Amino acid sequence: NTEVTGWQHGFPDALARIDLGTARHVPWDNGVPFFLGEFVNADGSPFAVCPRQTLKRVLARATKLGFDVMTGMEFEWFNFAETPQSWAGKHGVGPSTITPGMFGYSLLRMADHRGFFNALMDDMAAFGVPSEGLHTETGPGVYEAAIAFSGALEQADRAILFKTGAKEIGKQHGVMPSFMAKWSQSLPGCSGHIHQSLSDGKTNLFYGAKSARKMSPLFESYLAGQVACLMEFAPMFWPTINSYKRLVDGFWAPVKPTWGIDNRTASFRVIAGSPKATRLETRCPGADVNPYLAMAAVIAAGLHGVEKGLKLTAPPITGTNQGAEHIPRAPRSLIETTQAFRRSA
Repeated sequence: NTEVTGWQHGFPDALARIDLGTARHVPWDNGVPFFLGEFVNADGSPFAVCPRQTLKRVLARATKLGFDVMTGMEFEWFNFAETPQSWAGKHGVGPSTITPGMFGYSLLRMADHRGFFNALMDDMAAFGVPSEGLHTETGPGVYEAAIAFSGALEQADRAILFKTGAKEIGKQHGVMPSFMAKWSQSLPGCSGHIHQSLSDGKTNLFYGAKSARKMSPLFESYLAGQVACLMEFAPMFWPTINSYKRLVDGFWAPVKPTWGIDNRTASFRVIAGSPKATRLETRCPGADVNPYLAMAAVIAAGLHGVEKGLKLTAPPITGTNQGAEHIPRAPRSLIETTQAFRRSA
């Protein structure tokens, strides 16, 4: 960001424009009105580094190609029985989670903090951020939410608001949520999976009735684009130093540009079979992503594959990287990915 702000520029103000179409009322804050905005230049033109504008530019490219992009985002996060003050008082000693144990999909653990759990469902829905699913995940105090699918811009708005809203709602219930990618080496990391499909406004264009895999040629090219571009777009998926602590072999975070049929160990999971629900799940991002940038990256990579007519040259993996031994793993640091990102320009 040294070209935009910093000591050498004197930390100038940035202009923002309210998007009236994002109007909401915050149900857990006495219904106060809420709007999202975008950074703009003095003449009102889009500001080049605004994340929301970046996604809009990519979506304009999709529209020009005749596609509507539908997406849905999932977040995993830890919930701590802490306040900022209690955590600071521990001087670096591990925070206490709201529940112990590694039990995912537990009805009993959900009941332990029913008020918080219900508020996440009900208040978020009233805030215009509905969830298709909310459940406990593997790890002490871990929840996972699947935000109801929508158009990509609306989905990115919902995703950014979900993370902020969860923290505000949590505070009212004595819970401190954290979307950090990997807070403990001994526990699973937190992901931010992105589901995607392309539509012509009526039909899911990823479904291929005549294909043995039920994948259309368009779907295969879209997926091939993401496989080809993963390493170049890595900073969009792993944006912090902590992000790379999550990329551990043998855990749930994929570390190679691999794909598979309903394979949760691959970076790209193909979910095919139903004409309406056929989609791609990009599983490599962490919960610490900026949803606008991560979504812009996956869609741009997919459209690159479509425009270039890329083919899936690598077969799907089975199991954890079985058949992918020859594929290089992801970089191990932010400096490596940012350097690769710069070279790819």
